[in-house]
Amino acid sequence: MIFQCKNCGGNAVYSPEKKAMYCPYCDSINSAQRRDSQGDIRICPNCGGEIMVEEHTSATRCPYCDNYIILNERVEGANEPHLIIPFQYSLEMVKKLMREKFSKCIFAPTDFLSEARLNTMEGDYVPFWLYDYGVNCQYHGEGRKVRVWTSGDTEYTETSVYDIYRDMDVDFEKIPADASLRMPDDVMDLMEPYQYGQLQPFQPEYLSGFFGEKYNMPPEQVEGRAKAKMEEDANKLLHGTITGYGSLINRSQSIQVGSQSADYGLLPVWVYTYQYKDQMYPFYINGQTAKIVGKVPVSAAKVWAYGATLWALLTAILAMVYGMLMM
Repeated sequence: MIFQCKNCGGNAVYSPEKKAMYCPYCDSINSAQRRDSQGDIRICPNCGGEIMVEEHTSATRCPYCDNYIILNERVEGANEPHLIIPFQYSLEMVKKLMREKFSKCIFAPTDFLSEARLNTMEGDYVPFWLYDYGVNCQYHGEGRKVRVWTSGDTEYTETSVYDIYRDMDVDFEKIPADASLRMPDDVMDLMEPYQYGQLQPFQPEYLSGFFGEKYNMPPEQVEGRAKAKMEEDANKLLHGTITGYGSLINRSQSIQVGSQSADYGLLPVWVYTYQYKDQMYPFYINGQTAKIVGKVPVSAAKVWAYGATLWALLTAILAMVYGMLMM
């Protein structure tokens, strides 16, 4: 499917700034009309050009007419996402953020923040499974408090022993684990936290103007990552209620899952891939919170030039000092 402006026929896209469908050709707001694709998903429904469609592609752009295309069968039926967080940051907004954050990196290559390079950034809707758990946490242990005081010439020590028991129920909501083979798991974990209060029921309009994937893996295949996060947080919550003891002896502890469910959602990520001397430097920007993850490349030429400048300056200062001493 594609979304066309009913006023001019141009490709309408979702605008993060306007929080609405927008036609960049005639500046119309909410003028989008859905036009479903017919036949081969590899053929652009607008111009008939052949487009690159990978196994899990759900939204892409035609390289010939630049229309953004959403593949019906990959966002409907069993592949339909339940939830989505729409992009809150546009390309222009993210370019500004990148320049603000990295403009003082004096050893970065000259074109690292150039307009041409930054314009290659792509907004991707990454598939996630979002897990809910109802958990019962129990703890039994022994805590000790030691009090020492002196009376006259005698030092006294009092040891109090406490039997500690905790039994608490905790509900965890929307623990994320990405379901994309293309995206690095550790980086997607660093994209957190998302603000899940902005989750919306899925609508395909949100995909227009961006790239997207359907889930690559079923929920049971990636649940281990979400469950590990849940158990770590449950353990912190449980032990956070046990304070004030000089020492603890753990007798028993259990974290039992009573109920669980998983929702399929799409979360926004901007991806900027910069190539420098045959090495790729990927940057990932949370499309909702603008959190940036990535390592800035270092230009050896700039480092040498900076060092040469400092050396020349130092040499000039030493020569001046020597000249003054010889006077």
